[in-house]
Amino acid sequence: MTIGELSILIFALAFLLLVVFIGIFLLRLTRAVSILTTDIDTIARSSNEVLANTNMLLDDVNDKMATLDVTVQAAADLSQTVSDLNGSVRKASNNLAGMGTISKAGATLALSKVFGLFSKKNKK
Repeated sequence: MTIGELSILIFALAFLLLVVFIGIFLLRLTRAVSILTTDIDTIARSSNEVLANTNMLLDDVNDKMATLDVTVQAAADLSQTVSDLNGSVRKASNNLAGMGTISKAGATLALSKVFGLFSKKNKK
């Protein structure tokens, strides 16, 4: 065996070892990619379920907000009505302040009758 043949034999063994190690590396890499693919598929399915549940929850919240908007608008209308009533009573009170004592008593009686009729209509 000459030095040339020995060097070719060493090169062949080194190349064979390189191919074996690259093969082992590629097999491990293939297994890792396979496991990663399975995990990513699981995560994708889970995220789709979470997204579906989130959409259902958001639809429910939107429906409840629409119901609540009507209630808030009714409260705002009631507040405006009470404010208008306060203004009217304040105006009537100021008008009574300028009248004499007998006129005040008559106006107070008239106002109490009007408010009494108004209360009776609301009770019905």
